Amino acid sequence: QVQLAESGGGLVQTGGSLRLSCAASGNILRIHDMNWYRQAPGKQRELVASITSGDSTSYPDSVKGRFTISRDNAKNTVYLRMNVLKPEDTAVYYCNAFIEDAVRVGTVYSYWGQGTQVTVSS
Repeated sequence: QVQLAESGGGLVQTGGSLRLSCAASGNILRIHDMNWYRQAPGKQRELVASITSGDSTSYPDSVKGRFTISRDNAKNTVYLRMNVLKPEDTAVYYCNAFIEDAVRVGTVYSYWGQGTQVTVSS
């Protein structure tokens, strides 16, 4: 019943910027941590940004200083601003959120979006 929908991917040149959005919908009671992952062809999915319900953020060294995660709780939406993009940032980007819905109160489930392609040309 809860769904995540990403948008904002596309093709960009090296050094360019993109902003990804991920909106959660459904019978949501509370959204806890929200994350962005990415998966490049032939590689494992990796975490690129996290934000807690208290707005604490964390990033791996590979994107620190270039990527910024934020959230709008009123819109149940998480964003990923990506600057100074590099060809190695090319991947499918997925949002992930830990959500407590209004039906199964007290239980938190992990939800994933369908992914959005980001391609950085050299």
